[in-house]
Amino acid sequence: MPKKKENEEDLIHDQTQILPKREIIMVFCIISFAQFVAFVDQNGIGVILPSMARSLDATSSISWAGTSSLIANTVFQVLYGRLSDLFGRKKILVGSLVLLGLSDLVCGFAVNPAMLYVFRGLAGIGGGGVTALVMMVISDIVSLRDRGKYQGILGIFVGLGNSAGLLIGAGFAEGATWRGLFWLLAPLCCLTAVLASWKLPTNMPKQNIKETIRKIDFLGLFFGSAAVIFILIPISEGGHDGTPWDSPMVISFLCVGGVCLLAFLFSEWKLARLPMIPLSIFKNRSVAAMLGQATCLGLNYYTFLYFIPLYFQNVRGEPPILAAAMQLPMVLMQSPMSALAGWYMSKYNRYGEIMYIGFGSWTLGSGLMIMSDRTINYGWIAFFMLMIGVGTGFTFQPLLVAIQAHSPKAQRAVITSARNFLRNSGGAAGLAIGSAITANVLEASLPASLQYIAQNTFAAPPLSEFTPTQREAIIEGYTTASQTVFIFCTAVIGVAFLLCTLVTDNGLYQAPDSSPPVEGSKGEEKHPDVEKGGEQETDRAESDLDAKDTKDYIEPETSELPGNERGGTEDPRVRPLG
Repeated sequence: MPKKKENEEDLIHDQTQILPKREIIMVFCIISFAQFVAFVDQNGIGVILPSMARSLDATSSISWAGTSSLIANTVFQVLYGRLSDLFGRKKILVGSLVLLGLSDLVCGFAVNPAMLYVFRGLAGIGGGGVTALVMMVISDIVSLRDRGKYQGILGIFVGLGNSAGLLIGAGFAEGATWRGLFWLLAPLCCLTAVLASWKLPTNMPKQNIKETIRKIDFLGLFFGSAAVIFILIPISEGGHDGTPWDSPMVISFLCVGGVCLLAFLFSEWKLARLPMIPLSIFKNRSVAAMLGQATCLGLNYYTFLYFIPLYFQNVRGEPPILAAAMQLPMVLMQSPMSALAGWYMSKYNRYGEIMYIGFGSWTLGSGLMIMSDRTINYGWIAFFMLMIGVGTGFTFQPLLVAIQAHSPKAQRAVITSARNFLRNSGGAAGLAIGSAITANVLEASLPASLQYIAQNTFAAPPLSEFTPTQREAIIEGYTTASQTVFIFCTAVIGVAFLLCTLVTDNGLYQAPDSSPPVEGSKGEEKHPDVEKGGEQETDRAESDLDAKDTKDYIEPETSELPGNERGGTEDPRVRPLG
């Protein structure tokens, strides 16, 4: 990284505030509920896509209700790290909650597909801010050694949000109207915003707004946003009627997107004062491998969330509520596995085994899902989903803790943003690719007289309108399409499993701010100030909290903090909330 950019990062205000346990619990309850609401919004929509498609007469384009949200989420994800560095975590989190609530309210009143897609995009911006800022707040108020435990608990709320989203969405779709999901979420978001504004700590000093705005990487934001949009739109639309893969629209969009991606990389490398994604983070082999795993995780996870309910509805003919219930083994298993992984990481100060088990179980479960045809017993599917749930619980939150352990504090927020950006980029691409696979395989599997059905990717037509032979062909076509999507998911998560071999487990010790990791013996990476085995740590103000977390406030080892002497004034980062 150029020296000027390093100096700019050195000037970023340190928002670390290691709180006593009583205060952590209160703040943690608020941000966990915020995470819960965000995942209900994200996951609940998958099971109501067919209902929305029929209601708004959008069977051929309804995938954009999910894709628009994921693209918008992804576009802004890279900006949240720097915005929270410049304006403070609290302001960005509260603003994201308000935007999510208002967008959901308008989605509930959507009168046409365009209106729904626009405000789902805005909801994606808000939801992305919530999930990103929650993780950043935890990294500010909890020591790295304890972070695995708290991230594991947070994973429980992610799993609960996914489960509740499925059931609530299915309940509204069957018992009332799909609009009820959005009308329920809107007041919950606003209530959480009020609580966050009231109770979340902040130590941001008074800012020069003009100078702060000048530090924002607008050029990188423009090129990054353009790259994501111009690449994902043709991936989603390619292969459909009117937009074959060799059409001028698809080719031109991909070319423009590729140019914008190169311009984004050059801007982050040479031009930005505070780049949204410092390219220097990829010099660390372990960090680069884990960011690649985050991309694969998003590709697989979001594709499953949207396409497993469609398998049950389109192939097995189940109603939305049962399609949602059949996904529960995966999302419910995620919660206890996330807590178990967090406990293991905090107790044994290791994460390598967790990642191998997680991605291995996920790969095996995904591979077994390929067996899901028209007649397989639901018990077997539930078993496959449990294995995937073990994988998601062991990787979703632990992966972030492992990345932060390899990253200096000055880059903690942007590392979190980069991980979320790549994960959501994978999710948006996965949803678009899954839609394209389904449409193309379905069209190829149907006889010529029925190929028009391939336009209805997310909602099978009423089978009663067809002859028995035609019904068999349609169901078989949707079965083949679903299995092809599962094959794609297996290949992707298999790559993530192989990337585990490139990750070095150095334990939960904060990487030093001033020095990059150096190569140790036998290919192991070691930090200059961290001895493998855990006897020496670079940040004792965070490392010794376990023994002191029952006091009213935590007294750090102040001899290593600027401006303090042992026995002198208390470290302002370690204080009660009030």
